[in-house]
Amino acid sequence: MFIKKIGIDLGTANILIFIPQKGVVVNEPSVVAVSVIDNKILAVGNEAKEMLGKTPDSICASRPVKDGVIADYRITEAMIKYFINKVSGKIRFSKPEVIVSVPAGITSTEKRAVIDATMQAGAKNAYVVKEPILASIGAGIPINTPFGNMIIDIGGGTSEVAVISLGGVVSFSSVRVGGDKLDHAISEYIRKKYSVAIGDRNAEEIKIKIGNAIMEEEKDFIEVRGRDLVSGLPKTIKISSGEITEAIQDELGEIIRTVKNVLQETPPELSSDIIDRGMILSGGGALLKNLDKLLSRSTGVPCYIADDPLLCVAKGTGSILDNLDMYKRSIISKK
Repeated sequence: MFIKKIGIDLGTANILIFIPQKGVVVNEPSVVAVSVIDNKILAVGNEAKEMLGKTPDSICASRPVKDGVIADYRITEAMIKYFINKVSGKIRFSKPEVIVSVPAGITSTEKRAVIDATMQAGAKNAYVVKEPILASIGAGIPINTPFGNMIIDIGGGTSEVAVISLGGVVSFSSVRVGGDKLDHAISEYIRKKYSVAIGDRNAEEIKIKIGNAIMEEEKDFIEVRGRDLVSGLPKTIKISSGEITEAIQDELGEIIRTVKNVLQETPPELSSDIIDRGMILSGGGALLKNLDKLLSRSTGVPCYIADDPLLCVAKGTGSILDNLDMYKRSIISKK
C-alpha cells in the first residue's frame, strides 16, 4: 500500500486516522494493554479498551495520552506505530508525512515529545497543528477570512476554546476538563449518594444514554450495576437524567467560565462577528444533550453543533494534507 500522507487526531479518549481520498479509516480508543512481566504490548485500541478495569496483575491496560498530551512516551510511540502500520502496511517503499493534532496550550517540550514519538513510529516528517485550528477547518469554518470565528472543542481530556481570524488563533483558553472528568464526576456522585462503586466505562455509558447539560422536567432513567461499598456485593440501582445533570454541574461550570474568559479577551471587532456567526461546538463533548443550549444561555451568544463533531479534528488534518505546502509556511510546527 502506497500512502504518502497521514493525519492523526491524537486524542485522550480516541485516536482517529485520516487518509487523503479515503477519509477517516481508523477511529479507536487511545488505549494500550501491556504485559507487566516482559513489558510487551498485548493489545491496542478497541481490543485493549475491552480490558480496562478487568485485567489481572500481570496486565496493565491504560491510556498513554493524558489531558491531550503524552503521559507515557514509549507506549504512545508504540500506539502510533501500530496504527500507521495498520493503515499503510508494515512493508512500505517510503515513509509517510504525518500531521498530528495537539492542544493549543501545549508546551514546547510536550510538542517535541509528540514529534519525536511520531518520527520514531515511522514518519518521514512529523508536523503538529493546534486542535482548535483543525477543528475549525473540519467544521467548515472559513478560517482565512478577516472575520472572527469561535470554536469550542471538547475532547476526552481537555476543552479548547479559541477565536480564529485570518488563519491564526487570536485568543484562546484551555481547561483540563473533558469527557473523562464528566465520567469521573458521575461515578463519584453515585459512590457518595448510593454507596455504589462503578467503573469509568459504566459512567461513560450513563453519560451517553441519559446525560443532560440542562435540568429538564421530563426525566430519563437507567439501571446501573455496581458494587455495594457496604456489603461488597453486586447491586443494581435506578438513577435519573436529573441526577446526572446535578453530578456534572461543576465540570460544566468550568467549561462555561473558560468560554466567558475567551469572549472577554476577544477584540470588539471580532466579538461582533461571533455574535453574528455564533459559537461552533465540536469534539465528543458536543454530543452531550443540550450543551449547546446551556452555552447559549450562559453567554448570550448563539451556539451550534458542528456536523460530525467527533470527526472535525480528523477532517481538519485531511484539509491540511491536501494543501500541505501552503500550510507549512503558516500554521504548522515542524521538527
